[in-house]
Amino acid sequence: QVQLVESGGGLVQAGGSLRLSCAASGRTFSNSPMGWFRQAPGKEREFVARISRLGVSTRYSDSVKGRFTISRDNAKNTVYLQMRSLKAEDTAVYYCAMESVVVAGQYDFWGQGTQVTVSS
Repeated sequence: QVQLVESGGGLVQAGGSLRLSCAASGRTFSNSPMGWFRQAPGKEREFVARISRLGVSTRYSDSVKGRFTISRDNAKNTVYLQMRSLKAEDTAVYYCAMESVVVAGQYDFWGQGTQVTVSS
């Protein structure tokens, strides 16, 4: 069974930085692209960033492009989300997810989420 465990969330002032981590177990980590998503109160979950299996390719939502960086360390089975220049509208629960090895764009496994709160 795949387990994804996020950490690194917290309270930060606007303009500050945080780095989220997501540790994976239960499947060969390097076989799967990984993604970060977030859900703000009263809103639907939205895509934030994606990284390919070997970290060669990344993709970001327009709202975080240029401020967030997704990376991965396959030796540590961990994916990261470095967040800079944080804004109040970045406040949300952040989830990492493991993409299906069969269906591109389908995320099979999700972490429990970590809260990020940005004070203005």
